[in-house]
Amino acid sequence: MLRIGVLGCGRIGRMHAANIAAHPRTTLAGVYDVNRAAADDVAKALGVPALDSAEAMFASGIDAVLIATATDTHVAYIEQAIEAGKAVLCEKPIDLDLGRVNRCAANVRGTKLPIMIGFVRRFDPGHRAVRAAIQNGDIGELHQVIVTSRDPGMAPAAYIEVSGGIFRDMTIHDFDLARFMLGEEPVEVFATGARLVDPELMERTGDWDTVTVVLKTASGKQAIINNSRRAVYGYDQRVEAFGSAGMAISENRRAHGARIYGEGFTDKAEPYLHFFIERYQEAFNAEIDAFVDAVERGEAPAVGFEDGRLALVLAEAAMKSIAERRVVATSEIG
Repeated sequence: MLRIGVLGCGRIGRMHAANIAAHPRTTLAGVYDVNRAAADDVAKALGVPALDSAEAMFASGIDAVLIATATDTHVAYIEQAIEAGKAVLCEKPIDLDLGRVNRCAANVRGTKLPIMIGFVRRFDPGHRAVRAAIQNGDIGELHQVIVTSRDPGMAPAAYIEVSGGIFRDMTIHDFDLARFMLGEEPVEVFATGARLVDPELMERTGDWDTVTVVLKTASGKQAIINNSRRAVYGYDQRVEAFGSAGMAISENRRAHGARIYGEGFTDKAEPYLHFFIERYQEAFNAEIDAFVDAVERGEAPAVGFEDGRLALVLAEAAMKSIAERRVVATSEIG
């Protein structure tokens, strides 16, 4: 059993802690949060110790650490974990500052310990089936990937203000998923945005709530990403791969697949699963499986540090594109 400690007991850290505690191949060894009450609450619920500091976590007998703290702590905790000989599973993004990410990459270069980044959508069964269809040649030569990702509602203003903006916070998942599907690195990025959901908040933060991004690879393959901070009908998560011989689609998920027809209505169905914890529940468990495999086998993780860095490069390119109203070559970004 892999002994994992969890840093961060907010919404996603709490979820990860519960998943690790319930997972057949892992043991939750302890939790830590700067908010001691949050750590104590999770520790009590799951029957594990709440540690007094992150340093105490690194000094303990754990095998690995899952980092789900504030984004600006990720780099320091990754470096401390590696120095302490602990494998790492870190929530995205690695950091909001690409220069800091690049320096971290240099500092951990050469380690044989797995550093995995939490791009969980790669592990969704439907999304993986689409990628398998691409790799198996079921849809011929891949031409386009379309990623739709729309949140069910605008996040609180306090979150938006420190999120780093939609491209680093939300679209970054889709940048990674596009790379995963394309199988080639994008070399050009064009982004456009609008302030349609909460114009006042977006103007104040200099952010966008509605964006479209076009990625292009050297061979001409395209990925089109469309995001919105609010979809009134629920959490909208779809992926389409279009090729010379067909198409593969990963659809939205519902609690069940029943559809009801009657007088006055023609198609009544369950709403989409509420948000990311419910929608990607299977994927979060598969992510833990992949992490355990990497640690136990001494292999490179399925989603490594460089994947996290390259997703941030695309986010920076998108921000430059929207600011300068032009196509940006990824080679322009550090």
